[in-house]
Amino acid sequence: MSNSSLRHFTFMLAVLGFGISLISAGVPELQAGEFRAKAWKKYRGTRIYMLQDRSAYSYVTGSMTIDADGAPNAYHPKNSGLDDLANAGYPRQSWWNTVLVSDPADLSRPYIMKSGPYAGYYLSMTTLKDLRYAETDSRRYVDASRIPYIVFPETFAAMDGVGQIGDYGVAVNLDNGSSSGFVVADIGPVRHPLGEISIALATRLGGKDVSARTGPSRPMGEILYIVFPGSLNRYPWPQDLHSIESITQKMLEEAGGAGVLSALAGYRLPVAPKGASQSGRGARER
Repeated sequence: MSNSSLRHFTFMLAVLGFGISLISAGVPELQAGEFRAKAWKKYRGTRIYMLQDRSAYSYVTGSMTIDADGAPNAYHPKNSGLDDLANAGYPRQSWWNTVLVSDPADLSRPYIMKSGPYAGYYLSMTTLKDLRYAETDSRRYVDASRIPYIVFPETFAAMDGVGQIGDYGVAVNLDNGSSSGFVVADIGPVRHPLGEISIALATRLGGKDVSARTGPSRPMGEILYIVFPGSLNRYPWPQDLHSIESITQKMLEEAGGAGVLSALAGYRLPVAPKGASQSGRGARER
């Protein structure tokens, strides 16, 4: 979805006359006009709401971790990539091969790209893959520097009803109105909170000088995430950035457009301190 479209949704809610009804202090239900969302699950302190027709669920969090995985220049043997090698677990952790592609000629070492503009870099992977390409081809993976994506913590991904890798959604920065469509592209560590996103998504939500090593240059506030579970089944991967925007705009409009956004954006949940963005450091601890 284009920033202008969602920004229009965000700032026209009052004009459109959708009243927000927060039911009791526990906020078990959100309502805007005919649209209702009920408290559905809770994950590590973050409350998740499901629309009445179960076409989408949402959560708000100020927690943020920046992911560079899938970018061809994410990791370098001299630790000069977008992210710190420690966040890929190499060479000290046994789980590095869940982040870096193993060299087919020596599985005990990460694969180093042999040609192209990023020759000499390690190749990092994402859970979502374009199976048309070989495991040692960077086009197989979702480039965090170009494609807006979110990461499901492993425990969250295993929960019933949350959808699957390759589903789509919309993110809205509730402080500045910036917005973007996204794809669910990776599975992260078991203990992580919600809020790990790609460099590209953080940038599109208003982040400046976004770094997987240090996070955005300044706090970004609370982000509303809306996920459309099962949407991969309608729109198989791969999709380019333009298609992701078109798909997510269409799905939001089908779910109810401004009314649904009004219902889901009309609340604040207990979250980490406002703007408490986290760097990528420790993002891959297992």
